Amino acid sequence: MTGVPSPAALLTRAGVPGSDAYDLPASALRFPDGAEYRVEIPSVESPACLDAVLAVARDLDVPVTRISQGTGVGLLTGSELDQLASTAAAAAVEVSLFARPCAAWGTSAMARAVAGAVVAPTAYGQDQVAAVVDEIVRAAEHGFRSVLIADLGVLSVFGRLRESGDLPADMQAKTSVMLPASNAASARVLEDLGANTINVPTDLTLPQLAAIRAAVSVPLDVYVEAPDNVGGFVRHHEIGRIISVAAPVHVKFGLRNAPDVYPSGTHLEATTVALSRERVRRARLGLDLLARHRPDAAAAASAPGAAGLAIPVPR
Repeated sequence: MTGVPSPAALLTRAGVPGSDAYDLPASALRFPDGAEYRVEIPSVESPACLDAVLAVARDLDVPVTRISQGTGVGLLTGSELDQLASTAAAAAVEVSLFARPCAAWGTSAMARAVAGAVVAPTAYGQDQVAAVVDEIVRAAEHGFRSVLIADLGVLSVFGRLRESGDLPADMQAKTSVMLPASNAASARVLEDLGANTINVPTDLTLPQLAAIRAAVSVPLDVYVEAPDNVGGFVRHHEIGRIISVAAPVHVKFGLRNAPDVYPSGTHLEATTVALSRERVRRARLGLDLLARHRPDAAAAASAPGAAGLAIPVPR
């Protein structure tokens, strides 16, 4: 049929890239301090884990600027939240706490079914949405300025509450890897709803990452080593090219061949602390490889205290 626009042309008309970016254009975007990348250590579940991360980061000279947590605000006591906030503020690092609950931790049968796992990270029903919002408010009350969100509706509500002043104006939303931005169009939706930083799926190719970067301006969070339950990839050798096409990017060091510790607690503290230490060691290995193959990029990391970090404000 003549005169019908190509799919690529239609996508372009819709304001998103017409294809993945196979020419791998270098991103000209940067963090507010001019850096191309920042180092994120995930699954830092407790004050003891944060202490371990900061100690190993000092010993190995790893510029950790963000730590994230997966168990959720609701499984930390008020004292633990205050301790996390004060320690992170003193170290000038960002903390992003997961806002739960979710279907997988509730009574949903579909979330446990093979074909229904897609609903596992979502807030199931408005009562769970309310519970997640309550966790976000509690995090803000304890001085945190970043939360991890895995539900599209919660993200939308978060954006509206921040705009209305019901949440601090400097509160940031980090979308979870479980809220998949698998393409440029999806990433644009998350940005439009208020995401400040987008955790993309663990296995996206460089052209796919480059297309997403062309569609959004917020930082991307990219696992360069992923836990087994989200792919188990070790992509240290790609760090330089990932930074090139995806900047500004949080280079995220998960840990393959490690147990799933969610939900964490004192019964798993020895394990989670050991895993936290190893993630920082993995970061050192990845940064050494980056310095070997892209020394220009190795020197382009943010340091703690950099502009734009959602550093806690202890109460």
